[in-house]
Amino acid sequence: MTRNTGITTFKGNPLTLLGDLVKAGDTARDFTVLANDLSPVKLSDFSGKVRILSLVPSVDTGVCAAQTRKFNVEAAALGDVVILTISMDLPFALGRFCAAEGIDKVKTLSDHKDADFGVKYGFLIEELRLLNRGIVVIDKADVVQYVEYVKENTSHPDYDKAIEAAKKLV
Repeated sequence: MTRNTGITTFKGNPLTLLGDLVKAGDTARDFTVLANDLSPVKLSDFSGKVRILSLVPSVDTGVCAAQTRKFNVEAAALGDVVILTISMDLPFALGRFCAAEGIDKVKTLSDHKDADFGVKYGFLIEELRLLNRGIVVIDKADVVQYVEYVKENTSHPDYDKAIEAAKKLV
């Protein structure tokens, strides 16, 4: 398995990302994660749509919760765009978070079982077994158009750039 260092930190401490990093122009790799009801969900379930993958370490932290709320608000304005928030949180915690926060436009998904997404996209943090914060935008033809691996995990991603990338694809 590929080990990537020097890409991200947590509170200034360097971390290692496991898996193959993705970049704009790559074909999106299919992956399987779990919905809040434990049913399997694949990226290919949303083929033919623009997809924003919003990646967070845990919705139980302030920045992750804010990131998920931000995309929930933006989703309504984007039209035919699917926004998937993926974390290593248990599906039950994601369901509880959505109910408490009124999250109804973003689909929250858990990678906790197999870390299939984390490894295939290079977002799995070896030291923490959490996902690195970031964003991936995929077009209707399954081509990655935008990628951000957030340098410092306690910082917000560049929402504007990701949303602008998605708007150009609709």
